[in-house]
Amino acid sequence: MNSAQKLGFSENTKLLIIHADDAGLSHSENRATIQCLEKGIVNSYSIMVPCPWFYEMAVFAKNNPQFDNGIHLTLTCEWENYKFGPVLPISEVPSLVDDNGYFYKKRDNLRNNAKIEDVEKELDAQIKKALKFGLKPTHIDSHMYSVGASSAFFQVYRNLGKKYNLPIMISKQLMEMVGLIPEENILEQDLTIEKVHYGIYKYFESGKLSEYYSQVFENLVSGLNIILIHPAFDDNEMKGITVNHPNFGSEWRQIDFDFFTSEQNKSKLRESNIELITWNDIKKQK
Repeated sequence: MNSAQKLGFSENTKLLIIHADDAGLSHSENRATIQCLEKGIVNSYSIMVPCPWFYEMAVFAKNNPQFDNGIHLTLTCEWENYKFGPVLPISEVPSLVDDNGYFYKKRDNLRNNAKIEDVEKELDAQIKKALKFGLKPTHIDSHMYSVGASSAFFQVYRNLGKKYNLPIMISKQLMEMVGLIPEENILEQDLTIEKVHYGIYKYFESGKLSEYYSQVFENLVSGLNIILIHPAFDDNEMKGITVNHPNFGSEWRQIDFDFFTSEQNKSKLRESNIELITWNDIKKQK
């Protein structure tokens, strides 16, 4: 049984979530995400609670409950000069941070240093902070899929989904990307995403990122698909954040914004035999 059947659709139905990651990362990211929701074809997003611009995006989420939003659980910070760390005091989760008190840049560093109890405390605190603010998340997912850095971390992620009665993003593709063995971590009853669509660096480097996105609508599989994007503007703020990091950098994020707010692409989506779905729809099925 594929995910479409588990959600009450026929086996051959092509379900699609168009999802914006990293809301809260910056003002630029927030403005672009909001415009993608209001004027574009993005129908879901998730917020990074530890980031400096969380407050702005959380206010938007509270005031605009019609837009599907989740919590982008965060344990890593990949940027060179722009840093953030846990929502808890460092003294409570010391294994999650580097010598300067910030999240590690890479999943390997996290895997090698983080204690499971610190991961659990911090991720739970991120959800609690969002709930205390008044947010009503539809799901939880993970920045850089760092919850997949180890099976133990993934079990924490799974347990938090149960604790808060929220769907979690489970994908064989994403597990393989971060080195987690799907067969050991996916349960038969899990609702998994059949296909995750996201840009990779070779498309960006060759100037074909938009071309890749254009083909996605034609390459959806039966079941649940998700397109993961990171909209922002190629402005000074994002250039400063993503310095020396062209992969998912400011230019890349501008392409994401431009493509998913394009009138032409809106029309293309309308003409496709695709059933748009949100995490909130999935949550209601739980």
